[in-house]
Amino acid sequence: MEHIRTLKPLFTISQHWKPTRCIRPRYCSNLAKTSVTSKERRRTVDRFKSQVSSGPSFQDFIRGVSVKKTSAADGDHSDNQSYLSEDLELGNSRKVYFETYGCQMNVNDTDIAWSILQGKGYLRTVDLSEADVVLLVTCSIREKAEQTIWNRLQQLTAMKKRRLKTQTPMKIGILGCMAERLKTELLEREKLVDVLAGPDAYRDLPRLLTVADGGLQASNVLLSLEETYADIMPVHCAPQGYSAFVSIMRGCDNMCSYCIVPFTRGRERSRLVSSILEEVRMLSDQGVKEVTLLGQNVNSYRDTSEEQFCSSDLTQLSRGFKTVYRPKQGGLRFSDLLDRVSRIDPDMRIRFTSPHPKDFPDEVLHLIAERGNICQQIHLPAQSGSSKVLKAMRRGYTREAYLDLVKNVKRIIPGVSLSSDFISGFCGETEDDHQQTLSLIREVGYNVGFLFAYSMRKKTHAFHRLQDDVPAEVKQRRLEECISVFREEAARVNAALISSKQLVLVEGESKRSAQDLCGRTDGNMKVIFPKEDVSVQPAESNTAAVTAGDYVLVKILAANSQSLRGRAIGHSSLRGTVKHSELDEHVASDISRTETCP
Repeated sequence: MEHIRTLKPLFTISQHWKPTRCIRPRYCSNLAKTSVTSKERRRTVDRFKSQVSSGPSFQDFIRGVSVKKTSAADGDHSDNQSYLSEDLELGNSRKVYFETYGCQMNVNDTDIAWSILQGKGYLRTVDLSEADVVLLVTCSIREKAEQTIWNRLQQLTAMKKRRLKTQTPMKIGILGCMAERLKTELLEREKLVDVLAGPDAYRDLPRLLTVADGGLQASNVLLSLEETYADIMPVHCAPQGYSAFVSIMRGCDNMCSYCIVPFTRGRERSRLVSSILEEVRMLSDQGVKEVTLLGQNVNSYRDTSEEQFCSSDLTQLSRGFKTVYRPKQGGLRFSDLLDRVSRIDPDMRIRFTSPHPKDFPDEVLHLIAERGNICQQIHLPAQSGSSKVLKAMRRGYTREAYLDLVKNVKRIIPGVSLSSDFISGFCGETEDDHQQTLSLIREVGYNVGFLFAYSMRKKTHAFHRLQDDVPAEVKQRRLEECISVFREEAARVNAALISSKQLVLVEGESKRSAQDLCGRTDGNMKVIFPKEDVSVQPAESNTAAVTAGDYVLVKILAANSQSLRGRAIGHSSLRGTVKHSELDEHVASDISRTETCP
């Protein structure tokens, strides 16, 4: 493991210890050995061991470190002393520039890393040209994502070389999944980076940067069975400040055959419920209107930190689903956490991602249906519509079990919005398997989808046991067909929302026009509407401007596969509306007089 490169080859040996050489006599026959008794040999070995035990400690080999000898009886002895003083790990107002790639977990990781560095005196900049430290928070889920980082590293290295010698040398660091997966290539073969920190090593960033300042490469990519950063309060840097991500668990135990996450993020471990609730309360006090609970397998959350949580009950799975690991016992479950989080602020939307379909027992679905501020939008990653391919993927369910789950979700949560993930061209996928995936997309009817061609990753089960036998051009053709069918179905599903009234959380100006605003519905659909003052209360003539972070009711006038278009008809709030499936009847009589078409 080449995970830490930190010590300069500068050593000094304390004067009070002299090396002792113990030479055991060598004899040519058993007769000669009789002159040295076993008692004498034992005495020689004991004397050598005594001299070694009284020899130098690790600190004796660090230049300039004074070593205070302590006995075992001393109560002040600590094994956690750093060989670098805390003063050396201070940022001294050096400026850090972050670039974040990949999933929402990486956005949250950026907030955590920045919180740690800010506490050490670093400053953050959004101007790359003035950065002293550039940190890329990376993704390894697909080859294309990694290639993006390689290209960016080449650009940053060229920029680093062009810097004037009078300036502070720029340091480049790789954080996250790619740091763990490609540590050898990044450090030795390419030599493009100064610092590597895996997903569980962000606490070590100040020390790693200090080592890099000395001209050495520094790396820590050790995975942890315990690290959740529960005591680190992330510095949330959402541009609008209305929305935030809250990490509730890390890692994954599912071991799907195509997935690199268990190898880059480690085993599942859940954050303490008390620290999650504390962070959500803090965000509510700051005026945040939407919180997304994050985890690689977010709905498998299980806090076993307190004895009262540790019952003998086994984790309940969705009907017809199974896992590659034994059922887990006890703990405060996801439904319990979701209940507690949703009670903190009734006017704060609660979302969660990314879940696994196996972890949707009825108790979770009923809570979503009943609680007004838990969004009625569920991500159900299918990955394939073929039971044969799902078995090869080690997903733990069949096509039939997945469709039964979809029916159950729609029965308990009428009007629910569904999204999904699909992989085209997985190992052994035939044309018939592909057609089954297309038919599943048509049958379910998703609002949002994330579709990709299969990219084999080293270390995974598929890499060791399966053949990546679908040609690249076939993968691409199947992907394009999946995207086409998906868009057709999304356009059909979204068209059903025309003439409805949707509660929209405003994000800000539309990217395409400063005359329009954009926001998202409870179902996570983007809505574009004109920027204009609207009524403050349905029965009042007073109007007010609409700004980011406001809840407004929007009459939907048009739709396509990507977004909705409408017109705002009044300010509102989660507290001021009933559950979303009943929204139209609730507001129609009060605000119909204000409806106009553009």
